[in-house]
Order: sequence, then C-alpha cells, then structure tokens
Amino acid sequence: MEDILNLRYALDTFYFLVSGALVMWMAAGFAMLEAGLVRAKNTAEILTKNVTLFAVACIMYMIMGYNIMYPADGNGIIPVFDFSFMFGGDNAAADVLSQDPAAWYDGSYYSGMSDFFFQVVFVATAMSIVSGAVAERMKLWAFLVFAVVMTGFIYPMQGYWKWGGGFLDAAGFNDFAGSGVVHLCGASAALAGVILLGARKGKYGADGRINAIPGANMPLATLGTFILWLGWFGFNGGSELIVSNVDEANAVAAVFVNTNMAAAGGVVAALIVARLLFGKADLTMALNGALAGLVAITAEPLAGSPLLSTVIGAIGGVIVVFSIVGMDKLKIDDPVGAISVHGVVGMWGLIAVAWSNSEASIGAQLYGLVVIFAWTFVASFVTWLIIKAVMGIRVSEEEEYEGCDLGECGLEAYPEFTGAKGSGL
Repeated sequence: MEDILNLRYALDTFYFLVSGALVMWMAAGFAMLEAGLVRAKNTAEILTKNVTLFAVACIMYMIMGYNIMYPADGNGIIPVFDFSFMFGGDNAAADVLSQDPAAWYDGSYYSGMSDFFFQVVFVATAMSIVSGAVAERMKLWAFLVFAVVMTGFIYPMQGYWKWGGGFLDAAGFNDFAGSGVVHLCGASAALAGVILLGARKGKYGADGRINAIPGANMPLATLGTFILWLGWFGFNGGSELIVSNVDEANAVAAVFVNTNMAAAGGVVAALIVARLLFGKADLTMALNGALAGLVAITAEPLAGSPLLSTVIGAIGGVIVVFSIVGMDKLKIDDPVGAISVHGVVGMWGLIAVAWSNSEASIGAQLYGLVVIFAWTFVASFVTWLIIKAVMGIRVSEEEEYEGCDLGECGLEAYPEFTGAKGSGL
C-alpha cells in the first residue's frame, strides 16, 4: 500500500510540474504573438516586457501572492496575510505516509512546491494579457511597476475569492481553469490601463476614421498562437490537479480533447465571419479566433462533449471578431485584441458554464463575472492613476514616432530595416 501511495504522489507531482512547464511555455507564445502584431520599431521593447514581467510575477507571487491566494486562514473576503512561503517549506509533509498510510491519500496529494510552480505561471499569463493591450506607447518601467502590484496583490486577491476557498467559491461560482480568474482579470487590468493611456498616434482620425496599423511579422504571430495552443493543454489539463487513477486520467484526456476542439471551432468561425464582414480571409482574426475558443472553454473544459466544446469555441470566435471591431468604434486601442480575446470572450466562457455543466447556476456565474471585473478594473485603474501621477505612463510623441525600441531599450529588433542616423540611408 505504501509503495502505491508513494507512486501516486510522485506521479501527480510530476504531472503538475510538466503541466506548469507547458503553461510557462505560453510566455514564449505571448512574446511571439505580440512581437508579430506590433510594428517593427516596438519589437525589442515588447520582448523585454514579456521576459521581465514573467520574472517579476515569479518573485512577487513567491513573496506574497501565493500566500494571499492560498492562505492558512481568512474570512472569505480578506485572507490572513502570511509571507512564510518565501522562506521554504512544503504544504505536503515529507513524513505524511508514516502517519496513516491507508487513509491519508484522498486523491489530492502532491508536492506543495509543484502547486506553487503551477500557480505562478498562471499569474504571469494574466500579466501577459496586459502587455499586448498597452503596446507601442506605454513606458516600460511604468508597466513593470504595475506588474509588481498586479501579480503581488490584485490578481491573488480575486484568485483567493474563487480558488482559495473565498466567497465566490462559497456562492457556487465555477471557473475550472481561469476564464475569469486569469483571463478576465488580465483583460480588466488592461482595459483600465488603455483608457488612461489613450490610443496610438494616428490610429483614429478626427473624422472618425479608423486607420489600420498592421503588425510587422505575421509568421511570428502565427507561431505564437500555436505555442499558446500547445501550452493551453497544460493550462486546462493541469487544472484537473491529479491524474493517478482511472477516472482522473480519463478526465484529463477529455479536457485535452475539449480544449483542442474549442480552439478549432474558434478558428473556423472567426475566419468565416471575417470573410463575410471584410471580404477577405483575415489571418489576425483567425489567430484571435483560436485564442478566443481556448479562452471560452477554459471555464469548463470537462463537463461538455467534444461537439459542445467546438460550438462554445466557435461562438467565442464569432464574438471576438465583433468585439475587436466594436472596440475600435469605441476608440479603445488594443494592438493585439487582448481585451476582446481574454475579457469579452472570458465573460462568454463563464456564462457558457451554465450551458455545459448542469450543476452550474447562471446567477452564480454572472455574480463571479461582475466581482472579478469590478475588483480588477477599479484596483488597476487606481494603481495606473498613481503611477501616472508619479512617473507618467506614456512615452513622448518623439519616442512613439521613432519607436519604443530606441527610446526604452536603446536597440532595435530589426536594425537592418532602419538606416543609422547620418548614414544617408
């Protein structure tokens, strides 16, 4: 018996770690997607943001975020703040088997360190959503200051309310892998920043004209989408938490299949809608359709069938096209469509849970949706306001014209495309 329990513990821990590694690889997906969808003169800066925000998220979640989100105690709204995790320790005791080998394993034991690793890459995902939405005109250091607050406090608080056993969980709110906790949260923070930041110069004309600003590298954007698609199997599959018995192994397989089918549905639906609206097969809409399908199914990738998952993803693909067009009409400038993909479709994903899971309540889903959006938007707006007052959040007009690569990083991602000053090129 003890050997079997040891094996199950090891298998579930390893499964958690591999799932976390897949989600970590999504950081590369976001970096490539965003680098492809911005102009060449802003590529190095957005890559710098993506690699640094991941590091900031890891550090802040270690220092305080993890203990806020999964506290030893709390009243359902405010957790008991605890900073002990950074000093080591593991919430699964090494000698647990010696206590009662026949009784301790209830199907949810794995290394606490593996749990931290899996959770921290989710935090970085939420922050990556913000990166794309504020691209091409935000100061690098203002963004990183916000990342400290977002990953250390704003995200963990609403995460505690659902995944840490807080009041949203008690209210029956369902969010399997984070359509709300991760994606809607990140998009809400992004929306607050974009409103204060304003649009890129030249994006909207005085006569109401919307000027397209194409990205520099569609192959990179496509590669980023495929990386995200792959990483999502860890995102949703790992959220089943264990794999070491027949029922759970079957559940993980179902989550993989449903996740994949939702993405496929999103691509096809978005491409068809783009063809009908614009008369062309718009690649960027197809890419965002894939991500929309993935976001939509993330709230409940287990309960539904593969066909239902495809439909949920397809509806997400339709929504994202109309949302991106609508955001432009509202003059909300989002270079990569992150607010639409992760926010608007994240809301759809939460609502769709009541369709795919007969035990879910539409009232509880709407309640969670509103709470996550309101908390994150208000907290982020206040944080952005403070940062704006202290150090400013927008680069100068000259820096925006020349590109954030030179102004913020002092180098260019594609130097061969730009002649050096004084060279005559």
